[in-house]
Amino acid sequence: MSAGTRIDIASRRRVGRTALEVTALGLGGAGLGGLYRDVGEREARATVDRAWEAGIRLFDTAPYYGYTKSEHYIGAALRERERDAYVLSTKAGRLMRPERGERARAPRDGWAHPLPFAPVYDYTYDGIMRSFDDSLQRLGVARIDILLVHDIGTFTHGERHAHYWRQLSEGGFKALDALRASGAVRAVGLGVNEEAVVLDAMREFDIDCALLAGRYTLLEQRTLDLLLPECERRGVSLLIGGAFNSGILARGVRHLREAPGAASSALKFNYGEAPAEIVERVERIEAVCDAHGVPLPSAALRFPYAHPAVASVLTGASSVDELAQNVASFLAPIPRTLWETLRREGLLDARAPIPAA
Repeated sequence: MSAGTRIDIASRRRVGRTALEVTALGLGGAGLGGLYRDVGEREARATVDRAWEAGIRLFDTAPYYGYTKSEHYIGAALRERERDAYVLSTKAGRLMRPERGERARAPRDGWAHPLPFAPVYDYTYDGIMRSFDDSLQRLGVARIDILLVHDIGTFTHGERHAHYWRQLSEGGFKALDALRASGAVRAVGLGVNEEAVVLDAMREFDIDCALLAGRYTLLEQRTLDLLLPECERRGVSLLIGGAFNSGILARGVRHLREAPGAASSALKFNYGEAPAEIVERVERIEAVCDAHGVPLPSAALRFPYAHPAVASVLTGASSVDELAQNVASFLAPIPRTLWETLRREGLLDARAPIPAA
């Protein structure tokens, strides 16, 4: 995007070397699955409709989100629309088994009111194929455009990572290849929270893209060392999730100064309580944004999209109001001097491309 070009949500970039193109802003489905607060079907439908009106045509979900709730909601909201008018992404790696008893609808894993299922990890050939077929039925569509292996890596599995990686390496990658070759999906990759496993996957299998949550944001740019250059070299696209780093870049920290006694523990960073050094860094970034008249969420959403390896930025929303706020944030004008000041103060990696004015 050249300097002076107005940002447009409906602008499209190609996913890897495929013919698939996605809009600059996408809708992530975790919030619709009831992450931290319950979302009803009517509210979910209205949120997807508002995203559509705004020009969003990339919709990402997963069986894990709300224990299948998100797939049901997004499928119901999209299946009557022209199928070639949008790009649909979901994930595999967990099979959802029916669960009975008191735990069936109790809040778990951050889901406020999940459906009565329990996730079972399975990255084998049969497991990926079964997950794909189950997702088709929940979504009510005959094709999924992007299929991502969900939450493989030490961040999720710890000492069990080698076991699950072996499943993926010996069978799961073959399933992805077969689905892509048959045309059942148009692009394949990973949906993860860590860069190392994306690098590992690229060395072993020809992925088209990776949905990376929280690792290339206004707060974190270490992926400029290895991952982003390797993505450019191989023609692998990134879909950026977690641009707010679990919320701290959406709320900022100014309210802590304006409301003495406010609990800093409410600030979330990478799914946990934000450490003091992160709070201090956000405070400095927010001060620069304030000085330039730019809302912090606007800078957070716009920053990742400046990198040529990034095909789309996914915004999570659990209501029409949240979606509208995120759309407005993405479209807000941002002067080049904001990015230059962040660089000068050591708050932005000098190698990071900066958005056009």
